[in-house]
Amino acid sequence: MLRQSLQQKLLQKLSPQQIQLMKLLQVPAMALEQRIKEEMEANPVLEEGMEEEELEEFDFEEKGEDEPKDELEKALEDFDYEEYADDYIPEYKTRANNYSADDEDKSMPVIFQESFQDRLISQLGYIDLSEKEELIAKTIIGNLDDSGYLGRQLDSIVNDLAFTQGVDATEEELENLLLIIQKFDPAGIAARDLQECLLIQIRRKDHQDPNVELAETILDKHFNAFAKKHYEKIIEKLEIEESELKEAINEITKLNPKPGNSLAGNKIGNQAIIPDFILSNDDGELSLSLTSYNMPELRISNDYKEMLKSYSEGAKKSTEEKKGLLFVKQKIDSARWFIDAIKQRQHTLSSTVQAIIDYQLEFFLSGDETKLKPMILKDIAEIVELDISTISRVVNSKYIQTSFGTFLLKKFFSESLSTDSGEEVSTIEVKRIMQDLIEQEDKRKPLTDEKLALSLKEKGYNIARRTVAKYREQLNIPVGRLRKQL
Repeated sequence: MLRQSLQQKLLQKLSPQQIQLMKLLQVPAMALEQRIKEEMEANPVLEEGMEEEELEEFDFEEKGEDEPKDELEKALEDFDYEEYADDYIPEYKTRANNYSADDEDKSMPVIFQESFQDRLISQLGYIDLSEKEELIAKTIIGNLDDSGYLGRQLDSIVNDLAFTQGVDATEEELENLLLIIQKFDPAGIAARDLQECLLIQIRRKDHQDPNVELAETILDKHFNAFAKKHYEKIIEKLEIEESELKEAINEITKLNPKPGNSLAGNKIGNQAIIPDFILSNDDGELSLSLTSYNMPELRISNDYKEMLKSYSEGAKKSTEEKKGLLFVKQKIDSARWFIDAIKQRQHTLSSTVQAIIDYQLEFFLSGDETKLKPMILKDIAEIVELDISTISRVVNSKYIQTSFGTFLLKKFFSESLSTDSGEEVSTIEVKRIMQDLIEQEDKRKPLTDEKLALSLKEKGYNIARRTVAKYREQLNIPVGRLRKQL
């Protein structure tokens, strides 16, 4: 049964301008230029360049119109041309850290190289293969991952060839072609696991060297013991001296566990970090500036201002002219909102990062990570009087360049840990001390997580073994057994 009732609801809705600002806050410096270009392509009123002289001002009035107003007239009822004729120079363009049009363009060129698959396929040209064999070989190469490994089972590739290419092949045919591809450069390519990858490489070396021969035996017959660093078992089973094992392991460590990476130069070339902020230290005086890497100057097109002027000066407007006037007005509003959002983005970023610098002042003056204080998003949100979600957007994927290096802003946020004296310290400090303990350990007898916890407790840090294990994993440090060296 349907009923009608009145309800009062309190809803929080974001305006289009607020949504646009939130999205711009998340964009790092490298992506901001592309975002601006996308907006310029979508809005013809927004263009690149410096502001020109101000247009002549005039009053906009409807002349001799007594007939009822239509929807277009209502939409233009509050229109005031003077608001659109005035030059609009946003604050971000007047800052000293922005570049003029005459400055050198320091854009980073994109390095182009042939793809990983193309370089392997080119080596197929030196092999006498039938059309079917060439198709199968290219399919195998296409299934290699970025590290150069074949992660799929051969029977799965057989099925793919049958269903997608209409090629009837056997696993034996694929195996034979795989062995051919494994002879390509670099050595170790198209292996199905790490053991096979290392064996392919070691077998290309000079076996007159006893160390190479011993290294192949270890990889072939005792790989599990080697991977787990059970060196005593290997010495006992092969009846060799520790010095001989050490020489063989030195040969193994010269091998490349990810041969595909040497062919992925086109991906490596784009891994550049453009800092969003630059912090300068002049005799203890810290100065923060925002990078404006290749960010174009923005202005509202004077052509559209002139168009707006010609539309508004007409004594009697047709429907088409009214639509044109409304279109230009909407586009100019959109352009202004975007420029305002850019300006607000710069202001929000500056105030937030300045608050982080003030909070972690000891670190930014010394560069000592042990000086970092516990800091969470809420601490900065309260200082700058912004929402926690806004702070999260600001620090997401943003970098700051200092005299000590370039850091991700998220690095400076950490939970707290209590010492024996009751002092609150940052977990970053604990991780740094733990990392120092591991670097100074005896590699023949690495410290276990339990011993690391005891060492930290001796230094006054109350920490459990499981917490040590968690921090060690966050630092990408393997367990003690895997850190063992001869």
